[in-house]
Amino acid sequence: MRKYLRLVGVFMKFSLMSQLEYRINFLAGVVVEMGWMLVKLLYVAVVYRIGINIGVLTPDHIMLFIGIYVLMTGFYMLYYSNFVGLGTMVREGELDMYLVKPASLQFLVTLRQWSFPMFLPNLVAGSILIVTGWSRAGLLVSAGRVAGFLFLLFCSNLLTYSLFLIPNLLSFWIVSTGGLANITAATWDFNNMPQMIYGKWIQRIGTFILPVFVITNFPGLFLMGELSSAMFLWAVLSPALFFALARMLWKRAVRNYSSASS
Repeated sequence: MRKYLRLVGVFMKFSLMSQLEYRINFLAGVVVEMGWMLVKLLYVAVVYRIGINIGVLTPDHIMLFIGIYVLMTGFYMLYYSNFVGLGTMVREGELDMYLVKPASLQFLVTLRQWSFPMFLPNLVAGSILIVTGWSRAGLLVSAGRVAGFLFLLFCSNLLTYSLFLIPNLLSFWIVSTGGLANITAATWDFNNMPQMIYGKWIQRIGTFILPVFVITNFPGLFLMGELSSAMFLWAVLSPALFFALARMLWKRAVRNYSSASS
């Protein structure tokens, strides 16, 4: 574990240095992401302008949920480029050079690049929205509540990694994977508002079959005291289950891989 933590530090340092080498590009990336951020913040403005309530959720609660979505988007964007580039690595044989490295192939391929221009605006805006919504909604602030919230965010990050790696593994079997990015982006965007706006069947599918709602809804529900013990357990089990599934599919995909030189 210590070895892989050191590697993460090296990857992050190298990625940041590479991006800052072209500072105009780095700043342009931040500006573009901030533009997308303003679009996301329009949801908050509309909710407050209308003063809409969704079940037990007030506009302040909805701000909290949107803040979690924005924050989780930032963490997802950190390694998103690795997922998108997986198809190119397979087609062009770039994966060959990683096969002989003395470390986990999945770790090296999926976490080698970190995109800070897309991460930083989401981190800042998401954190501000969470703190503001938490405060305005009058939710309890305690060591246990904060620790539970951070733990669920960790579980949500693991689930995000596992759940969205799985469709990208199709790159090992099919040549054209351009549509995968659009499908996964559309799936991710289901998280931009609380799950209560959807019907019961969509909520069930998004919680148990394709658990995107677990990622951004469960931490907010926990802070509100609306997350049952069974759902808290599912928030812990689902990342482990989907990580095991992603790991199994990764090993099978690599066995199917044919070197570019063969």
